[in-house]
Amino acid sequence: MQLTDETVRKYTERLASDQPTPGGGSAAALAGALAAASAAMVASFTVGREKFAAVEQDVQRILQILQDQRERLLELTDADAEAYSQVGAAYGLPKDTEEDKQARREAIQQALKAAAEVPMGVAVACAQVIPVLEELARKGNQNLISDVGVAAQLALAALWCAELNVEVNLAFIKDADYIAQKRQLLHQLMAASEPAAHAVVDYVRNQIEAK
Repeated sequence: MQLTDETVRKYTERLASDQPTPGGGSAAALAGALAAASAAMVASFTVGREKFAAVEQDVQRILQILQDQRERLLELTDADAEAYSQVGAAYGLPKDTEEDKQARREAIQQALKAAAEVPMGVAVACAQVIPVLEELARKGNQNLISDVGVAAQLALAALWCAELNVEVNLAFIKDADYIAQKRQLLHQLMAASEPAAHAVVDYVRNQIEAK
């Protein structure tokens, strides 16, 4: 059974246990999925309503993006645990001979890169969610505007957490070009997403205070 098939209680019990999975990477992905879902709820309460007919197509487009990224982030919630298992298996390979040691080193490096790609995917997905939130806050059902702010905060938190989980894998990877490439992408994602998420939260706060 996949982690995402479990109840919330069971998942959090497993996360709190002394078992290696799920871990922080999986939790980051789940937080991102919750961000996308929270925003999708606002869009779902907007589409199909006569009051919002003028923005129907815009909100439908936003809703599709949010649903796609929610599914992607749920996949990554499970994939993180699988990637961690692969790293553990690589470290468990025999190292009796020089050939064994070389094969083990190569397997570890491959597994670490695969593990880094999961939180990297989380970061990319969250960076797809955040840019549509300000438009949703302006055009979506205003009765649920606070949920757009929640989505922005959760998505940014998930992105920060994903960055940490990429870095913890990069710390053991020897491929300098790979490391530079991933750090550059992370920098780009963070530079674009942080101000965008903060702008959403500021807008939502201002709208709430103006009520």
